[in-house]
Amino acid sequence: MGKYPTISGRNPAVSTAQLLGQLVPPREFNNARFDTYIPDARFESQNQAIDACRAFASPPKAAGLFSKKATGPAGVYLDGGFGVGKTHLLASIWHEFKGKKVFGSFLAFTGLIGVLGFANAVKQLSTYQMICIDEFELDDPGDTMMMSRLLSELSLKGVKFAATSNTPPNALGQGRFAAADFAREISAMADRFQIITIDGEDYRHRPIDNSPTSLSIDDLDTWLGQQDAKKRTSSVDDFATLLKHLATIHPSKYLQLLAGLDNVVLQDVSLLYDQVAALRFVALVDRMYESQIALRNSGQSLTSVFSDEMLGGAYKKKYLRAVSRLGAMCSNQG
Repeated sequence: MGKYPTISGRNPAVSTAQLLGQLVPPREFNNARFDTYIPDARFESQNQAIDACRAFASPPKAAGLFSKKATGPAGVYLDGGFGVGKTHLLASIWHEFKGKKVFGSFLAFTGLIGVLGFANAVKQLSTYQMICIDEFELDDPGDTMMMSRLLSELSLKGVKFAATSNTPPNALGQGRFAAADFAREISAMADRFQIITIDGEDYRHRPIDNSPTSLSIDDLDTWLGQQDAKKRTSSVDDFATLLKHLATIHPSKYLQLLAGLDNVVLQDVSLLYDQVAALRFVALVDRMYESQIALRNSGQSLTSVFSDEMLGGAYKKKYLRAVSRLGAMCSNQG
């Protein structure tokens, strides 16, 4: 497998313009529009959510020269369980909105702040009229406080926001609706957000696949050969080496680490016990999933790579989301 490039051999230099330029909806939502959202007739809140999001994305214009500027909420927060289409609606807002806009995960924005510094991040983001934040996270008090402050400062500059919650697929009802937590954490401007609750079932109706994902070296070689025949670009990394490399790269650059790759192979995967390393890996998993990368591995099954202590701890939602995404990527046929 030595003929394949490695992620751990990359150390991308990313400019501010590139960091901002990658703040767009993931590829799977390139064509997301309000008209392509199919509401479940059993849940009227889904139809109501479409109407509310459409109105937010395209507010009515002032009627005349002396009319007051149209008013509305500074932001909308899409609150609901997994698989009810929150990200589809968020991406639809982004596509529908005619002004200057950015779209990114909560971690993408905290990563941007980490690279630019808070003051410079405010300066750069204040040039946008709409900021869409997917999977607003409430499990890290420091990051949540920082994002709350960012929203407050940008709101004073007239920036509007749309956000979703980060309910994982197998939370089993725990934290299904996070509106109260969200409002508490952004208390300084909570009254300026419209909470849009979306009831419903997971439209994918997919079980959470925790089945083993590990392959033998021979099977990995065979799979890589099949991918070569399809002219898909693959990388092969030793898991421990990759984890060490991630510690030297700011998470805001993880997307660039994956640039041009269709497939990722991880060799000799082992159970994760170090929380910091595990959270870095989660951030990489998110970027791989957004890039629709197919993933294969040897060693420990990736869907059971996080220790029991992690799955029961403060970052449970992050890890459960990562497990779901790892399972999806390991079943991606490429």
